[in-house]
Amino acid sequence: MSLSRRDVFRRASLLAAGAALSSLAGRGARADDPIVIGVSGPLTGPNAQYGQQWKDGFDLALADLGDSIKGRKLVYQFEDSQSDPRQSVAIAQKFAADPRIVLEMGDFSSPASMAASPTYQRGKLVQFGFTNSHPDFTKGGDYMWSSSISQAEEQPQLAEFTIEKLGYKKLAVLHYNTDWGRTSKDYFNKRAGELGATITTTEGFLPDEKDFRPTLVRVRDGNPDAIVIIAYYSDAALIARQTRQQGLKQQLVAVSSVYSPKLLELGGDAVEGLYTQSSFSTVDPRPAVQDLLRRFQAKYGHQADAFNVGAYDAMTIAHAIMTEYGTDRPSVREGFEKIKDVPTIIYGRASFDPVTRRVKNPKYVHIQVSGGKWVPVAENAKPV
Repeated sequence: MSLSRRDVFRRASLLAAGAALSSLAGRGARADDPIVIGVSGPLTGPNAQYGQQWKDGFDLALADLGDSIKGRKLVYQFEDSQSDPRQSVAIAQKFAADPRIVLEMGDFSSPASMAASPTYQRGKLVQFGFTNSHPDFTKGGDYMWSSSISQAEEQPQLAEFTIEKLGYKKLAVLHYNTDWGRTSKDYFNKRAGELGATITTTEGFLPDEKDFRPTLVRVRDGNPDAIVIIAYYSDAALIARQTRQQGLKQQLVAVSSVYSPKLLELGGDAVEGLYTQSSFSTVDPRPAVQDLLRRFQAKYGHQADAFNVGAYDAMTIAHAIMTEYGTDRPSVREGFEKIKDVPTIIYGRASFDPVTRRVKNPKYVHIQVSGGKWVPVAENAKPV
């Protein structure tokens, strides 16, 4: 059987990677070798801002924790995936074959991460998808772990908040037409139906879509009393603006991924009154939270959001695991299963469920845009 040049190159690359891994296993890490965390995430493309938010969180965490473990320097190697599954798979192949990489963080979106999961599983390299809320992400193998709350938990809770607490019964649902968005929509709609609500309109849209006027005409025709947005903050802000421009006055409710100062900046008056929920809130009175927010503002000149703080916590967790359990791939995998009560900003003292491979007992706070600011929702909140 003849082999193409591409096949020959691929086989040679695999052999070289195997030899490199064998070499590392044979000699062990030297005292002057850095400990390298591989990061797969967007630095360019439509989600580029999230990659920079990660870097800010990582860097502040390393400044706080110290950038070394047992005398070895701890560094991260950030590869730009554009949150594209094709790119994330190529990065996974690179990281899995690199014996210096003992842990991987990312990718930003669940579809990009899940495309790469089989490669990390085969390479026995933990994939720490700390923003990956798709319920199937951690089902990809025992090397997939996440500190993000699953959509299987978040969306039913958002439906309960919208219907039972706020009292809205006729809902239009706008969602990303991606695996993450469709899955989130399905969980939300299912729970909403169980609670007796009517879904008047369900509309998917692509992440790069800019004109929502045809969609909003169909929303208007359904005459809902609230519009639920399943997207990130940039698209949610655009939808809110166009909703108000079209004269629609319905209440806006959105998933936790919109919770950011950027939503206020991009959405302006159009997002006034919007409700969401989040596992993190800048109005959390805990001293550790407020101290981090002050120091983040002093270092970067702007308020931290959930993506900054999620990255900060992810690096904190990684640092704690490697400090306690070791800095090779097997030790890191063991550490995720055994680590207890890591002090984090979002969850307080965090531990992982070894079955779901997610943080145990997460909690949400409900928040709203009021007076151009995020404020906590009172227990007796009524629709505005």
